Amino acid sequence: MTTSETVKPYKDSNDDKKQQVADMFNNISGTYDFLNHFLSFGIDVIWRKKAIRALKTIQPQQLLDVATGTGDFALEALKTLKPANVIGVDISQGMLDIAKDKIIKKGLENQFKVLLGDSENLPFADNTFDAVTVAFGVRNFEHLEKGLADICRVLQPGGKAVVLEFSKPKSFPVKQLYNFYSRRVLPLIGMAFSKDSRAYTYLPESVAQFPDGKDFTDILRQVGFSQTECRPQTFGICTIYIGTK
Repeated sequence: MTTSETVKPYKDSNDDKKQQVADMFNNISGTYDFLNHFLSFGIDVIWRKKAIRALKTIQPQQLLDVATGTGDFALEALKTLKPANVIGVDISQGMLDIAKDKIIKKGLENQFKVLLGDSENLPFADNTFDAVTVAFGVRNFEHLEKGLADICRVLQPGGKAVVLEFSKPKSFPVKQLYNFYSRRVLPLIGMAFSKDSRAYTYLPESVAQFPDGKDFTDILRQVGFSQTECRPQTFGICTIYIGTK
């Protein structure tokens, strides 16, 4: 059992974490993009660009975006890397509906497909993709090691996984400011703009329990990645992880 299993969005629900996460994202899908950019002061856009650029050295042609959500990470990959095909998988139909609207508006139906699916049981054969990306999604896996092992399974030998995830700042005063913002301010703003206030209290709780930094790269190695890298961003608020199969 991983530490990420201990935090669920809805404490009064008997559903497993996977179902709760799907319900949560269905509830907040309409305001997700706006709040993401607003609550991070737009820095999340920069983080995504940096993470995608980490794949430039291998120029992937077949790319899988796990926990694709509304598709922003995959769209950045299409813009920067120009792969032949991108597939996005997510457990929230509400988020995928918004992703589909973006795909149609940009005329990318032939390059970018999305499907409803479980990130821990990916519906693809072994060694299918050159690269796999995940932005702010692994923290929500019910079984972290299982999900990461499945990502490794669908990667071709030599392929890379790039994971963008929140982490815990460790230096004064960033640590103290971040804790105050995430635990006090962020839930209030989330409550004001979203119909699901619990989603924005779950976020700091799940970040606090997540095995970040070396703990996360150790897990990547345990599930089959031969090389790993950890690149903290913006005083350690977010981290880019790179795993090579």
